[in-house]
Amino acid sequence: MNFFENKDILVTGGCGSIGSEIVSQLVELGPKRIRVFDNHEAGHFFLNQKLKSPVIRNLLGDIRDRDRIMRAAEGADIIFHAAALKHVPFCEYNPFEAVYTNVIGTKHVVEAAIEKGVQTMVGISTDKAASPFNTMGATKLLSEKVIINAPVGESGAKFACVRFGNVLNSVGSVIPIFRHQIEQGGPVTITSEEMTRFFMTIPQAANLILQSARTMKGREIFVLKMFGLRIPDLAQVMIEELAPRFGHKPEDIGIDVIGVRPGEKLYEALFTDEERPHITETDDMFVLRNSPFDNFPPDDNAQFQNYNSNNMELLSKDQIRETLRGIGVV
Repeated sequence: MNFFENKDILVTGGCGSIGSEIVSQLVELGPKRIRVFDNHEAGHFFLNQKLKSPVIRNLLGDIRDRDRIMRAAEGADIIFHAAALKHVPFCEYNPFEAVYTNVIGTKHVVEAAIEKGVQTMVGISTDKAASPFNTMGATKLLSEKVIINAPVGESGAKFACVRFGNVLNSVGSVIPIFRHQIEQGGPVTITSEEMTRFFMTIPQAANLILQSARTMKGREIFVLKMFGLRIPDLAQVMIEELAPRFGHKPEDIGIDVIGVRPGEKLYEALFTDEERPHITETDDMFVLRNSPFDNFPPDDNAQFQNYNSNNMELLSKDQIRETLRGIGVV
């Protein structure tokens, strides 16, 4: 892990669930400086209260502001780009806001990396970028393209992306919502009884992002392998475990199906059939190389299955229970 020792590192969206965990893990790896770039003032305050590290520098700003991100990247060695609009319905109702942050904002970060002599940049993407159906997924696909196909010229900078699915217990995810609904006595609301998703824990996500930064050669999309589960099973396990803690009987808390939200899929895929020939597989991730600037030869005989959350073996309720216990949710 000495890759990060004495490095000057910028983390955009550094107060979010993934960004703050990246910062938390980096603090232990001997960097010279960690620049936490985020427009959330309270997030900066709480991150400082949690970590209390002398290497952290708090930079208020927004990636929409090109001049601000240019200043923030001055002298940085590595950028982890986690800032984004991520909520599917909000992006559906505010599409250009999603474009402005996820596409134009990413362009600003890439330009800052090139102009300021950054060595390595890793963008955080999502499985929703594979065959995007919604605005958020479409903007994250464009964000990947902006990063992977960055015209680096003579800058020497290396660019890559990491693509993964839902993160357990992250801000705005279903677990905090379900927990609050159970505390209130229900009902717990789900959008469809058929909905499945990929999940991983926050530390797993951040660790694999750091691993990708160490191993990347440039222009890769690292597609992280994750477990899948049914959202109704997650809701039922949380009801069984948490209802008694809040003074309720599990059988008294119902599950209401409220309908699929705008832009929402029933299941997610990690990559497309068209991407499959351009992928190599490791123990914990797929590595996609299909930039038009890449000479990586496609393998039309690639035999691994196309992972999607509807055709893979899903976690049982007991496995979900153990996973939630492992991260302190139940």
